[in-house]
Amino acid sequence: MFPTTRRRLAAVGIVAALAAPAALSLAPSAGASAPIAAAAPYCGITWGSLPKATSPALLWTGNVTGTRSGQHACYDRVVFDVARGSGRLGYSVRYVGQVTGPGSGLPVPVAGGARIQVTIDAPSRLAPSTTNYPGWRTFRQLKFVASFEGYTDYGLGVRARLPMRAFVLTDADGGRRLVVDVAHRW
Repeated sequence: MFPTTRRRLAAVGIVAALAAPAALSLAPSAGASAPIAAAAPYCGITWGSLPKATSPALLWTGNVTGTRSGQHACYDRVVFDVARGSGRLGYSVRYVGQVTGPGSGLPVPVAGGARIQVTIDAPSRLAPSTTNYPGWRTFRQLKFVASFEGYTDYGLGVRARLPMRAFVLTDADGGRRLVVDVAHRW
């Protein structure tokens, strides 16, 4: 190694060693309230923004009957109600550059800084509809795209690409609910 390189590495090591005790001294005393750590997840949310999906072979015979939305302290939620049926309810929930119609692949405009395509592995007889969310922290628009060959698609416009999760709940009457939550921030 060259002498100049050794001196530079030694200088970097000395600076790092001197800075470490200074950083430790900034920690609050036991009686003071600690600042929120930058590495701590928002509201404990660790969902991420990767696609959430079940096996594409899962199909449910009950129809999608409606949607409901709600605001929670840490996330916005949309629930897709599905009537009683047989099989297993599958789904695919993923961020996309453009929501597309099933079968045609044509783009479907959905308001928001980011878009989530929700595919429910169940048919629907619902009429096309759009729900806007003025004043909501995360949701911007929910649009029924289409039901095609036993699958139902929705486009969900959100403020930005944020952590999200999806899961299925079973109702007391045997129906199902697909729940999609999108966090207010990272």
